[in-house]
Amino acid sequence: MGDLLTKMFYGGFVRLHILYHATREDIFGVEMMEELGRHGYEIGSGTLYPMLQKLEEAGYLTCRAEVIGGKQRKYYRAT
Repeated sequence: MGDLLTKMFYGGFVRLHILYHATREDIFGVEMMEELGRHGYEIGSGTLYPMLQKLEEAGYLTCRAEVIGGKQRKYYRAT
């Protein structure tokens, strides 16, 4: 049970951190991974992108896509 609880708290802290930054400015995945890393969170794209998608589906984030250097980048903003 301790591992599950730790995972739940960790995920909650990451989500709060994402939402905090998304209230201040548009964010995108790679930038958020770097920001989270500066605060000691080691999170990969396979965890972060589904988390961003779920926050969007729940109505906490909006998303817009933009092509940067020939690649699509999704920007997220808190609602």
